Amino acid sequence: MKKVNMDSLITVLAEIERLGFTSQFEINGKIMASLKTDDQFTPSQIKIAHFYRFEGESSPDDSSIMYAIETNTNEKGTLIDAYGTAADPATADFIRKVKDIQK
Repeated sequence: MKKVNMDSLITVLAEIERLGFTSQFEINGKIMASLKTDDQFTPSQIKIAHFYRFEGESSPDDSSIMYAIETNTNEKGTLIDAYGTAADPATADFIRKVKDIQK
């Protein structure tokens, strides 16, 4: 297997999509919605298979985190959020409620 340099969000996103995580998710209040299927999920209906944290080269404000998520309906995709003070409070609250987190 070839080694992939996983130091940028774009590189990791391309690799994760190659592994089948092709949907994109967003947090709407207390639920996570699929932009691909319009399905909605609660924290108990998802598993975070992996997560990646990125820090901006020139500014800490450019930091982000990407979650590779599997749902109870076998949909696989990603959720991207800012990290630290720029994080979306609704996304942070939702992720804190997820019990099944792998790394």
